[in-house]
Amino acid sequence: MPHPAGVKLGLTRPPPTIPRRTASLPPNKRSITNVHKVLAISSGKGGVGKSTVAANLACALSRQKLAVGILDLDVFGPSQPTLLGLKNAPEPALTDGGALVPLANHGLSCMSMGFLVPGTAPIVWRGLMVQKAVQQLLFDVAWPHLDVLVIDLPPGTGDVALSLGQLTKVDGAVVVSTPQDVALIDVQKGVSVFRKLDVPILGLVLNMALFTCPSCNTPHRIFGPPHLPPDVELLAELPVLPRVSEDGDAGVPPALTDEVVQSVMDPLAVEVWRRLNARPSASGPEN
Repeated sequence: MPHPAGVKLGLTRPPPTIPRRTASLPPNKRSITNVHKVLAISSGKGGVGKSTVAANLACALSRQKLAVGILDLDVFGPSQPTLLGLKNAPEPALTDGGALVPLANHGLSCMSMGFLVPGTAPIVWRGLMVQKAVQQLLFDVAWPHLDVLVIDLPPGTGDVALSLGQLTKVDGAVVVSTPQDVALIDVQKGVSVFRKLDVPILGLVLNMALFTCPSCNTPHRIFGPPHLPPDVELLAELPVLPRVSEDGDAGVPPALTDEVVQSVMDPLAVEVWRRLNARPSASGPEN
């Protein structure tokens, strides 16, 4: 079938590239008031358990006697209200200055787009609207004094991750994946974007990596051995545990109550905190 006159199919220009940060890019990233360390949790694909890992890692950090907040920047599919038992919570209050007051549960301060829109309402925004929402959720929230703010990013390498890296200094990123090659391929893409934004990669967490047979108590790699990216360090391999899904749906992260989950998440939290403190802090003059 002939194409209409003047219409060309295919790419007419190469895809955009992300330049390394130089003096021509905005030099003054803003710090987040009252936040000492900023930790991003990302994934190359959806469905790998990133938000579940973020919620349980935040709880495990809190178990280390740290003041922890969690910011749900997955604006199109926020999960933290459900995972933290805040799905039916009232809308956040406002300070006299118009800043959002985080909700709190399980010892965590939390802010999410899910608190601001009805749970069934789709969010259909273009890039500039997403960037504005990210900016407001980063800087227009009245966080208490936090040792670490855990940021749950959307999957992939879209506008939210780019806006985060350009607007504020991130002390480190943990990448979550499952062991399949199809998921690990996208890990490398996400790592490359973070490095171009000068965000340190703390390491990789493999979720659903092991299954322990209830009869013989032998661990099995149900997805086979992972082919890890050569330049990303493995932080932890998390087992398949039905309790994780059940408790998450009930709004009680099992890192708070389940000894098996704690045996994996607590050492991960200790190591992540150590690596965050091996780097200069994102905190600066309060804005």
